[in-house]
Amino acid sequence: MPIYFYGVRTKTYGCFSNFSRYGFELDEFWWVTNEHYFQAQKFVTTEPYWFEKIREVKTPKEAAKMGRSRKYPLRRDWEKVKDEIMERGVFKKFETHADIREILLSTGDELIVENSPSDYYWGCGKDGTGKNKLGLILMDVREKLSDRNLN
Repeated sequence: MPIYFYGVRTKTYGCFSNFSRYGFELDEFWWVTNEHYFQAQKFVTTEPYWFEKIREVKTPKEAAKMGRSRKYPLRRDWEKVKDEIMERGVFKKFETHADIREILLSTGDELIVENSPSDYYWGCGKDGTGKNKLGLILMDVREKLSDRNLN
């Protein structure tokens, strides 16, 4: 039976959201959420100032808004590297926090779906035809963590 989540308030699986406050250290910086990490990476090579501003902002909602702004140019390779960057952040988040790692591993082989009505790339979209890239990444991370026997 598929596991649907969307947002941090999703019962049991809210920790799957990039907005969930499970910080981690990656690339020599502390990231309050995976959303902060992901959005800042869009500017790491083009706009160090904007990268730092996103990293320091208080909420993941603000980080998302800043990362979606086209006030500054995105790194040129963004479309090629965004999935890998998302997976790095998701992996580090679950590797760092045993409590949520346990929740992810407890899903076994179930399909994980980000039930976003508006996102057809990271989520399943309103009609379920989206790519569900975040769900696929969570399942890949689950497999890698299971293989490493971190639980």
